[in-house]
Amino acid sequence: MTDQIAVVPGDGIGQEVVPVAVDVLDAVGEFEFVHGEAGDATKAETGTALPEETYDLVAESDATIFGAAGETAADVVLPLREAVGSFVNVRPARAYPGVDALRPETDLVFLRENTEGVYSGHEDRLSDDLSTLTRVITTSASERLAEFACEYVDERDLDGFHVAHKANVMRETDGRFRDAVVAVADEHGVETEEVLMDAFATHVCLDPEQFKVVVCPNLAGDVLSDLAAGLVGGLGMLPSANVGPENGLFEPVHGSAPDIAGEGVANPAATLLSAAMLLSHLGYDDEGDRVRAAVEDVLADGPHTPDLGGDATTEDVGDAVLDRV
Repeated sequence: MTDQIAVVPGDGIGQEVVPVAVDVLDAVGEFEFVHGEAGDATKAETGTALPEETYDLVAESDATIFGAAGETAADVVLPLREAVGSFVNVRPARAYPGVDALRPETDLVFLRENTEGVYSGHEDRLSDDLSTLTRVITTSASERLAEFACEYVDERDLDGFHVAHKANVMRETDGRFRDAVVAVADEHGVETEEVLMDAFATHVCLDPEQFKVVVCPNLAGDVLSDLAAGLVGGLGMLPSANVGPENGLFEPVHGSAPDIAGEGVANPAATLLSAAMLLSHLGYDDEGDRVRAAVEDVLADGPHTPDLGGDATTEDVGDAVLDRV
């Protein structure tokens, strides 16, 4: 049966990099591509940033490749993650040959809880002076993330993972998260090492090689993975996967980049690497490896877009990757 892939370019450079990823996916496998609209332009045209038909399209597909959303990001990305039942956000941060990186030895992966924390949406404006935000942490969501983390390191023959938290201050919430994750790891015989998230921010800059897999609550994973992006050449180099029990949403970590949108010079590397993660998620491991290797070859040898010091277009880079796959 042919896998169905939802294609949602979104705003800005999403309109430029997602088609490149679709061309590469089409070159390595037989998929049914279905297209949906979302983002700022969609809201301006229809009154809603995420039409119900796009939500349903993503929920019913086997996987989704998504570009970026602008000002409406919270109204698009969070519901789309919900549509695929995502409970973990997988964010690799790796330095590649040919890319000027602050810490070229960096090669780690963040496994970020993807459903709760301060992103649960429980905010209130109680007065002219007071607003509140309720942080939600459940044992069940933390355990589900830990189960995924144990399977993740086992498949890669790693001994264990780090748990980043702030349980010394947020004793009830991060304390619950830490206790649940460590307990599951202990049941599976997986080693864990705890690190306070603020200390991690320092340690990863000074010695990133000590970290391989880092398990985090939602906000911490968001912030710390962006920090790691600065070590490997910027957000334009980071792919991500929002993984659910069966479905998945795959997107570059960079935003819509309105400053260069429409110029045809956006770097498609992160979107292509996200497409490689999509292929692996659907069980096309060899094809995912081929795409990943092709992207790495192009990053090493060129052509490069202006953000990497070259003068190539988005299309030039896409064609070079296609030549290699």
